[in-house]
Amino acid sequence: MKKTILPIGPFHPLLEEPEFFTLYLEGETVVKVDLRIGYNHRGHEKLATGLTWDQVPFLVERICGICSTSHPYAYVLAVEDLLDIKAPPRGQYIRSLIGEMERIHSHLLWLGLAGHFIGYNTVWMWAWRYREEILDACEKLTGNRNHYAMCRVGGARRDVTQEAMDFTMQSLDSNERSTTMFLGAIVDDPVMHKRLKGVGVLTKEDAIAYAATGPTSRPSGVRWDVRETDPYDAYGASLKAKAWDVIVLEEGDVFAKAAARVLEVLESIKLCRWLIENMPDGEIDVKVGNIPEGEGCGRHEAPRGEVFHYVRSDGSNKPIRHKVRAPTFTNLPTYKASCPGEQIADVALITAAIDPCYCCTERVGVVTRNRRNTLTQDDLVKLSVEKTLEIEKKIGRRSNLAKI
Repeated sequence: MKKTILPIGPFHPLLEEPEFFTLYLEGETVVKVDLRIGYNHRGHEKLATGLTWDQVPFLVERICGICSTSHPYAYVLAVEDLLDIKAPPRGQYIRSLIGEMERIHSHLLWLGLAGHFIGYNTVWMWAWRYREEILDACEKLTGNRNHYAMCRVGGARRDVTQEAMDFTMQSLDSNERSTTMFLGAIVDDPVMHKRLKGVGVLTKEDAIAYAATGPTSRPSGVRWDVRETDPYDAYGASLKAKAWDVIVLEEGDVFAKAAARVLEVLESIKLCRWLIENMPDGEIDVKVGNIPEGEGCGRHEAPRGEVFHYVRSDGSNKPIRHKVRAPTFTNLPTYKASCPGEQIADVALITAAIDPCYCCTERVGVVTRNRRNTLTQDDLVKLSVEKTLEIEKKIGRRSNLAKI
């Protein structure tokens, strides 16, 4: 049978951010998937080297609105690794609490979008309605519904009040009831079973081979969660107290990924309660002076999986290198294993099942033998035009781009 090539993107109604997928089809069956990134680069790593150590958290917080604590969390852990220091206990608990609140609202956002993608708009409206309760609690705790600005090198940037924690406990109680209702709806709905079970299976072997992480790998039987495998801040104490557990499923399909996120919401609710009930008194940060020469790594279990930040210092007041690796960067290639053999109609679900965040993922770099070039906006436009002209020449088409 003749193969058909179906391009999706870089702009498409299903893609909230630009990305380019190429499907190779036999009839309506996918036999191969290719993907291209690099359409949405904002230069955060380069910008970070022009900011002071204390300014960088505000920059990386804006890599992604949904992961707005995950990136600064990993960054401050990297600098603290360089300094070989730890935040005071209260600062650790505050950071962990905000990280878990973010996980809850991120998973609920994904759940609503997943319902929308399969035409189950009631789930969409319900999930986003109940997510509002968590965002209200985040605003009480931090002053902001997103971009909380709570992480700083050495601890937390601001304290949380008892009133805010009491409000959060009420929000968690309400959200637990609604999330339990969602779980029951998913488990008992035969339409959801027919639509999602057995679709886009990612085996445990493939999850390991592609270095998948987070709720993309754990539903495939891979027990890997940085909060458990390399505990930081309050997670070590919460594990000893058995305040929560890592959700691991075995099926590896879209249904398992959906169920895993709903179950993770319930675990994060339990963990948030424990953090509030056991919140220690005392200082929220340690005073940090000059940053010496050295390098450090920070890892945080973001809603989509492990986010990694690396920093290097020459002893000045700015990093000379800052590297970011987001979980979607490793989860994206799993499409090559989970999409072949599936129908076109299922590819959108498989794509959505990893909860991709393209703005976290995008990177571009030009490496020469002896140095690394810095690309300006004009350089990027020039490269884009040259590539487009090259493609047009191959397909025998002409445009006005040649005049640029």
